[in-house]
Amino acid sequence: MNSSEMPATQLQTAQPADWPVAPGWQPLVDAFFAGARGQALLAHLQARLQAGAAIFPPQPLRALDLTPPEDVRVVILGQDPYHGRGQAEGLAFSVAPGVRLPPSLQNIFKEMQRDLGVAFPPFPNPGGSLVKWAKNGVLLLNTCLTVEEGQAASHAGKGWEELTDTVIRHVAEGPRPVVFMLWGSHAQGKRAWIPADRGHLVLTSNHPSPLSALRPPVPFIGNGHFGKARDFRAQHGY
Repeated sequence: MNSSEMPATQLQTAQPADWPVAPGWQPLVDAFFAGARGQALLAHLQARLQAGAAIFPPQPLRALDLTPPEDVRVVILGQDPYHGRGQAEGLAFSVAPGVRLPPSLQNIFKEMQRDLGVAFPPFPNPGGSLVKWAKNGVLLLNTCLTVEEGQAASHAGKGWEELTDTVIRHVAEGPRPVVFMLWGSHAQGKRAWIPADRGHLVLTSNHPSPLSALRPPVPFIGNGHFGKARDFRAQHGY
């Protein structure tokens, strides 16, 4: 495979038409990019690309492509994409196939194994790509959808949050109860968009980062979220 055939590891254009989403999300996405905030975000992305910045991931809206709104049963919120080259694949906490597991994802798998008794084969099989989750109703949504190489949160506050808040509200106001996993203070700040009268299961704990996974007030390791989500889904016939 020559270089022209290699899959892209970084953003190539600032054109939303190049970022496919499931049809159910398209009206929300179109409305955002037609507005002033969306236009300002696109202008910023274009300027940074022209300046030679490496921006990840190559498909910022991939979570909205792989998980249509009508399929969402669980929402896991992240903050922004991994900023190492080749890591981010457009899904919160997920890394591209063949990439070594980041510490936060290791802790997610560790808690799943503790909570559900699920044994994970050693790296690189199955690796850290969560595409299978996304295709089975788990919306893996970062609140900011792009980042520059080596610069965590470099695109925070540039406009993505307006779109992802709209996505969260759309799911939360939908016709079915959904599990929301809010790990860390940043994700928990989005709880205001989740109505209390829709029957959703809202689970909160510390972030899975090694800095907070074992700390009070609610350590990530031992939070039992995966078992609670499984029981909730079974209760609602998912």
